[in-house]
Amino acid sequence: MIEIRIHGRGGQGAVIASKLLAMAFFKEGKFVQSFPTFGVERRGAPVAAFVRIDDKQILVRSQIYEPDHIIVLDPTLIDAVDVTQGLKPGGWILINSTQKPEEFGNLKKFKVSVVDASDIAARHRLGSKSHPIVNTAILGAFAKITGLVKIDSVLAAVGEEVPVHPEENMKASKEAYESVVV
Repeated sequence: MIEIRIHGRGGQGAVIASKLLAMAFFKEGKFVQSFPTFGVERRGAPVAAFVRIDDKQILVRSQIYEPDHIIVLDPTLIDAVDVTQGLKPGGWILINSTQKPEEFGNLKKFKVSVVDASDIAARHRLGSKSHPIVNTAILGAFAKITGLVKIDSVLAAVGEEVPVHPEENMKASKEAYESVVV
């Protein structure tokens, strides 16, 4: 079983990202689970969403405490929340950031990758310039760095499940896939 934890802030699309990622894996014949957890339910508050993937039926019904991979939609969460808690050895931390992976000194013992999903989302008019919705972009980058899911499956899930600007969301996913920094 592969377990993924997504950290974001309310309004950035972490919950939708988990659903889209689960749908992409489902399209490839996998069994999936997708679910969120919330603190204070308001825009900007920390949010975590979870995805489980397996080749057989998933019977576990708990939060994910030892993820294989982590996605961080807002880099300010790195100082606010222990995003690495329980991360299994060899797992990726994908961060929406303009910084280089090596600039995250406190994460040196992990495999870190970055993509400027905020800029990509803003250029594709996903959300606003001050509050871009980065979820579809970051999923393209996740497909590239992990190789666990095909970009075509991500694009299909985004195209079918995102009701607003599906074409622009698909373009953002593809651009992030091509520009992620490992």
